[in-house]
Amino acid sequence: MRVYTYSEARQNLADLLDQAGEEGEVRIRRRDGSEYVIRPRRRDGSPLDVPPVNTEVSTEEIVAAVREGRERTPQ
Repeated sequence: MRVYTYSEARQNLADLLDQAGEEGEVRIRRRDGSEYVIRPRRRDGSPLDVPPVNTEVSTEEIVAAVREGRERTPQ
């Protein structure tokens, strides 16, 4: 893992973030010797995992609405 100086990190922030995404983390060392770790935040679950909506509409009503719409559509 590469350790960047603070100045290098400022000049190459986009590359540093890309490297953190690929390698898991990147370290930045300041002049006073203190080190910081940059790592990507892990997302929990899928972005497509959305909570259900309670519409109180039955399956039969949905199917009937779709059929009605298809009957109205000229072919």
